[in-house]
Amino acid sequence: MSTTNKIALVTGGSRGLGKNMALAIAQKGIDVIITYNSNREEADKVVAEIEQAGQKAAALQLNTGEAKSFDTFIQLLSGVLSTTFSTNKFDFLINNAGIGIHASFAQTTEEQFDNLMNIHFKGAFFLTQKALSVLADGGRIVNISSGLARFATPGYAAYASMKGAMETLTKYQAKELGARGIAVNIVAPGAIETDFGGGMVRDNEEINKGIASQTALGRVGLPDDIGGVVAFLCTDEARWINAQRIEVSGGMFL
Repeated sequence: MSTTNKIALVTGGSRGLGKNMALAIAQKGIDVIITYNSNREEADKVVAEIEQAGQKAAALQLNTGEAKSFDTFIQLLSGVLSTTFSTNKFDFLINNAGIGIHASFAQTTEEQFDNLMNIHFKGAFFLTQKALSVLADGGRIVNISSGLARFATPGYAAYASMKGAMETLTKYQAKELGARGIAVNIVAPGAIETDFGGGMVRDNEEINKGIASQTALGRVGLPDDIGGVVAFLCTDEARWINAQRIEVSGGMFL
């Protein structure tokens, strides 16, 4: 029975929203492979948590900003699919890995721009392209955007531009991969209490209150508000949702 389980790959799944997504996906009875950039220990803890929930899990190292490493990563992924999961395909790709850089448009350096582009756009573009060979027909891709692609909050010009690019790419992926039965959607979280961007939303009471006052439901988001939505997009109930931007922000800046 276990060999028939669907498998999700969550990039940046060792902490923050990615960890929440990975655990929520596992609760749907789906096996999970997570990637981590540097913290193997945290990744192993997430794997153990998923296994305790009754699903198979594995962790692989990946820097999504290094497109040249993707061929090697896909080889490693194929090996793990074979040895740990007794299959040669996975079903759901969650392009979650990311970093936050806060800098005004006038102050953004070329290095910051390139870093954000390599991780949030180029990385997600080419990792998905390379993964097509091991992504099952009838599978799903879930990209991650941000509320910042809809409303403008000073300090995120470069970051939000990459997310805007991902929103456009999502439609093209949905159109071009439809022949394989692969649905592609993008989830746009609002402000969330995590360690993202140095934990600004979580730890700065003034910022936290300010965002809550601009949100229809009167608080900032929590990781638990996001993971379940991504997990839902991996279920059969979500099979007819395609090429959609789903904002999960509690109604920010309406």
